[in-house]
Amino acid sequence: MNRMPGWTRQHLAALRILLLLTVVLGVGYPAAVTLIAQIPGLHHRADGSLIHLDGRVVGSAVIGQSFTDSDGAPIEKYFQSRPSAGGYDPTATGASNLGPESIVDTLANPAVKGAVGTPSLLTLVCSRSRQVGEENGVDGQRPYCTATGVGAVLSVIRSAGVSGKVVKVVSVNQPCPATPFISTYDGVAVTCARYGEDVAIGTIVAIRGSGKAWPANPVPPDAVTASGSGLDPDISVTYARLQAPRVARLRGLPLHQVLALVAKYTSARAFGFMGEPAVNVLQLNLALDRLPGQ
Repeated sequence: MNRMPGWTRQHLAALRILLLLTVVLGVGYPAAVTLIAQIPGLHHRADGSLIHLDGRVVGSAVIGQSFTDSDGAPIEKYFQSRPSAGGYDPTATGASNLGPESIVDTLANPAVKGAVGTPSLLTLVCSRSRQVGEENGVDGQRPYCTATGVGAVLSVIRSAGVSGKVVKVVSVNQPCPATPFISTYDGVAVTCARYGEDVAIGTIVAIRGSGKAWPANPVPPDAVTASGSGLDPDISVTYARLQAPRVARLRGLPLHQVLALVAKYTSARAFGFMGEPAVNVLQLNLALDRLPGQ
């Protein structure tokens, strides 16, 4: 009796397994998951929790988005989402990966047209808090922030490394020709930062200043920090209440009516004890647009 060579049998067995797994995992499993996802109660979530308005998709209840004009400026009659490290782009989801030690900005090269620097986490928080404060009529200046919204950080350079007499002080996050946020430090005049200058040779010192930290500061943490995914659709109740007077004023609505909508679109803690109550920004803004006269 003729038998196929061993290598032929091995290749045929491998081919059969490949075909079987292709049918089971490449066709059967996706088809089964798709059918299960169409069960009433799961269909909406499986399709992306999409929200429709006048027959068109305007967003998703589980993916955040910006409410800005063509120039990227906030549209002030809408509640604003929290910051996003990825610009609310689902294809670029992620965090900034900046930590609490990120306090020195990377300056832009002035010799390169259109070059931009990279702000530190401290400067991002400072600038966001200042902007949110201005938009909502409160003082958003935080500790370790300058009045212009950058990190209040100095490089203190001494004659003998980390010891000796202070010979130079640089405001590292204020590129020239900016005026430093303080004029002197330890009796030495503070200078603005110049691109390419090695500020790491000095001791990096953050200056606290007069700004207030949360919770004394009216601007909450979620207004100045991005979520881990960069796609968070919710904001805190505190941030929503901070924005409510501005939205009510610009829309010509009673404040209590806007606050009632904030309460309506506030979700409770998961399982009654995990996390904090949160407000879905897209659903809240759509509800405002549906009001008579809006």
